[in-house]
Amino acid sequence: MEAFFLDYQDELVGTGISLLVFLILKYLGAKAIRKVGKISDINKVRTRLIIKYSTAGLTSFGIVALILIWGVEMKDIGLVFSSAFAVIGVALFAQWSILSNITAGVILFFSFPFRIGDKIKIMDKEVELPEEVYLIEDIRAFHVHLRKANGELLTYPNNMMLQKAIVLAETYEDSLENSDAL
Repeated sequence: MEAFFLDYQDELVGTGISLLVFLILKYLGAKAIRKVGKISDINKVRTRLIIKYSTAGLTSFGIVALILIWGVEMKDIGLVFSSAFAVIGVALFAQWSILSNITAGVILFFSFPFRIGDKIKIMDKEVELPEEVYLIEDIRAFHVHLRKANGELLTYPNNMMLQKAIVLAETYEDSLENSDAL
């Protein structure tokens, strides 16, 4: 056992440092995302979802760092990654809308042009009544739940929220002020 530690001392130290850096970055990233979510008054569920996404990205970088620290041959890495990306590429090409909706959900989180409780108009010819006002009930990873005035629930994809013109009819704060005035 001592021979193992002596033979791989540099790799073990590098692994320890990488894990420490990973944990620090994960903690600081989660703290920053929570702060943005709190300042912007964003739903805690959405904040946790973005933290999961950032943790997955950090984990990917951590795995690559560990592979490089332990000295895996580049040709072996290339073979594994090319095979994996071929399979993933086919799967993602078939499901490109899922990836675009997740990405749009992350963009909506950080740009926060509208929040849960806001009333919006969607300028889209494909929606039945483009001038209708919708209440944002929930913003999820793939789609936004919009409630029509008649009570119908409309599920609208996140990527469409970025592609179509959205007019903010009334913010949640404005609706609270209007209800207090009555």
